[in-house]
Amino acid sequence: MDTNVSNIKNELKEIGCCIIIPTFNNSKTIAQVVSDAKLYCSNIYVVNDGSTDETKELLSTIEGINAIGYEKNKGKGNAIKFGFKNALADGFRYAITIDSDGQHYLSDIPLFLDKIKKHADALIVGVRNIQQENMPQKNTFANKFSNFWFKVETDISLPDTQCGFRLYPLNKVSNLKLITSRYEFELEVLVRSAWKGTHIIPQPIQVYYAPKEERVSHFHPFRDFTRISILNTFLVLIAFLWVKPIRFLKSLTKENIKNFFRENFTDSRESNQKLSSAVGLGIYMGIVPFWGYQMIIAYAVASLLKLNRWIALVASNISLPIFIPFILFGSYACGGFLLGNEILPDFDSITLESILKKDLWQYILGSFVFATICGILAWVITFLLLTLFRKKKA
Repeated sequence: MDTNVSNIKNELKEIGCCIIIPTFNNSKTIAQVVSDAKLYCSNIYVVNDGSTDETKELLSTIEGINAIGYEKNKGKGNAIKFGFKNALADGFRYAITIDSDGQHYLSDIPLFLDKIKKHADALIVGVRNIQQENMPQKNTFANKFSNFWFKVETDISLPDTQCGFRLYPLNKVSNLKLITSRYEFELEVLVRSAWKGTHIIPQPIQVYYAPKEERVSHFHPFRDFTRISILNTFLVLIAFLWVKPIRFLKSLTKENIKNFFRENFTDSRESNQKLSSAVGLGIYMGIVPFWGYQMIIAYAVASLLKLNRWIALVASNISLPIFIPFILFGSYACGGFLLGNEILPDFDSITLESILKKDLWQYILGSFVFATICGILAWVITFLLLTLFRKKKA
């Protein structure tokens, strides 16, 4: 065995790192992938995700691996989580995941090892060259789509959110509340890890895509893209209704508040009217019922109207949990006044039918009216304060 490869094998063992290979009906490639992995690591878990080909029989003939799995196919994400569970039970700290279709070069493992030495407990993600020959177009689109929403949900730019070649810190990912079990798992685990503060580091890697006629893929464009879309909708709602507001509150130190007001108000060269309009727009967008997308729309509209985007973004956080009871009451009250209903619904006799047919319409209509009133009031108050206390700029 090459001395360098032997050293990598020892170093992976020293830091407590194993390899997990989820597989489903990859009997043509799994033996070679496992053989390559054994050169670099002594502790390999191959998770048979209910394969119906010769995979199970092949794995039973390979010595020196932990062949685990189950009879019914449950998805790649479930296979990875099953591997995590077994690796944790055996005391491992890290796990490198690789796909079983032969697209990954195991010679890239030292790159992951170098990264984790410098950034303990980080999540290292492989970055493929998506422009290279034989890269499936459906994968390219899905990856770009996933990268965009990952940025929206976490404020982190990552070039490849779909790559299966990764190094996971098991103690970090084991505590995540994950709801997915198939291809979309690889996006969800990244988003939730980022929300928990885990350092996510990209690592460029080599990748091999077999010609189309030789390729075996279990990615179903319509089904899996739909799953990813539903997941992103759910994650965006959590991000904008909970994660980002909480993060915003935590950032409200005295110094940060002073810097924000100095940069965007007192030292700004924008007119009082435009600054007031940015505040009014943000307040309006924070109240209207575009749940999960209020901050995105506020930012986009402010950009379109050439208003201060950061003021509008901050003001849209009026929908913080502490203010929600007041927003709900104001919306229901305005809707009830316009429709001639009670100010608030009768919560003792409320039903799903009454919510959909009566109370929801009252709330939605009222929220737009209440948002308009609050936006105008915010504009007037901000304009008066700026006129009184702000020095005119040359």
